[in-house]
Amino acid sequence: MKVTIENKKGLKKDLKILIDKETMNSYMDEKYEEIKGTVNLKGFRPGKVPKEVLKRQFGKAVFGEVLDKVLKDTSTKALEENKIKPAGQPKLDLKTYGEDKKLEYVLSVTELPKVDIKSLENIKFDQYTVKIDDSETDKRIKEIAKNQPNFKDTKPETKAKDGDLVALDYKATIDGKDFKGNEGKNTQLTLGKDLFLKGFDKQLIGVKKDDEKIVEAILPENFPEKELINKKAKFNCKILNVKHPEEVKIDDNFAKNLGAKDLKDLKSLISRQINDEYKNSLDQLSKNQILKEIEKIKVEEVPENLIEEEVKILSQGMPEEEVKKNKKTFEDKAKTRIKTGLILNEFGEKNQIKVSEVEIQNEVQKQLRMMPGQEKMVMDFYQKNPSAVASLRGTVYEEKILNLIKEKGKANKKEISKSEAEKILKEANDQMHDYNNEKKESKKKSDVKTANEKKSSTKTAKSKPANKKIKKVSKK
Repeated sequence: MKVTIENKKGLKKDLKILIDKETMNSYMDEKYEEIKGTVNLKGFRPGKVPKEVLKRQFGKAVFGEVLDKVLKDTSTKALEENKIKPAGQPKLDLKTYGEDKKLEYVLSVTELPKVDIKSLENIKFDQYTVKIDDSETDKRIKEIAKNQPNFKDTKPETKAKDGDLVALDYKATIDGKDFKGNEGKNTQLTLGKDLFLKGFDKQLIGVKKDDEKIVEAILPENFPEKELINKKAKFNCKILNVKHPEEVKIDDNFAKNLGAKDLKDLKSLISRQINDEYKNSLDQLSKNQILKEIEKIKVEEVPENLIEEEVKILSQGMPEEEVKKNKKTFEDKAKTRIKTGLILNEFGEKNQIKVSEVEIQNEVQKQLRMMPGQEKMVMDFYQKNPSAVASLRGTVYEEKILNLIKEKGKANKKEISKSEAEKILKEANDQMHDYNNEKKESKKKSDVKTANEKKSSTKTAKSKPANKKIKKVSKK
């Protein structure tokens, strides 16, 4: 194989590739040997059909298969030997080809630009850790204790009030008739939370142990028996017990009930938990800083074909007029995104970063945990959409690259308070909110303009027949 780079226009290159006749014939002979054992022709024993007979019968088909294979193998090899990474699909122009002939073709390719990633080794960014005051930890523990109250028995004559725990048996009827699911035994309700049926708790205020009470309530929209939804039911309640909430004592026993070794260990765990709540968001801000720094790295030329593809993605669903109007903005944004992607990918390749199937599955599992009750739907989505899995792989790949850049970079470590963390995150969220509002407003204006243009064209279309009609009348 002989390869000549014929012209070099920036990133565009034409590779003239020549495969001599002898090499092509050897490929053909190899293919004939391969099919000889599978062909059954009358008058010949299996595997004994002469090559000349095979050429007459299958020559065109064999040459087609050989040509595809040779083009694929030699074009890949030519790019690898000349260290050319194509940006998009190369174009192939056949010049000379045929049976018992040399193969000559031109491979036109747009090359990915060379990028310098040395500056990533010393990239600067802020890295935050949140210092949690003891008062914040104590406050969180008190909130946990408040949501896990102990209840103690009261005297039989004690009347139930908001916050008390009432245990009861009930039997319900609608229009005096029983229905499926109308009975409950030792049902426990904390009055005031209204977790059973709307308005049910309020009617139990003032009941005592051994009281009987009729409570009326509307069956909810999610009631299993569909025909009974929004029907009024009467609940005949037998009060078994009334308990008052007792303040939980925050001590070692309380901590052990929550899975900690003791109260000191619980405080440490809670402090770490609060820190983790801010860590992911603050880490994302650090990564955003890194991406901003990467955008400053110079890349001499960005392939036009990649810019065009990226602009299509950015402007998807927008009116053509709006796309033309904002073409420069879209192209600038596309260049920035492509440049960032090229730099990150180069860093990933140089550092041999790979994404394993286990990591993909872990990411899927993370998403499953974020969508309880919809696990099957999420799994089905990824199983039926290979492109979604590829996108997920890209996300994990970029995450690993950014994590490694953070490790190699120069972190400006900052210890901040919880209130400072909240302020920083609020400012970042406000900026994102303003950006999204600008996008919405721009789209709204575009939609209004498009709607007005449609109205205008409709009026014009309607006016034309009227003019014709007037002309006809005037002629008469």
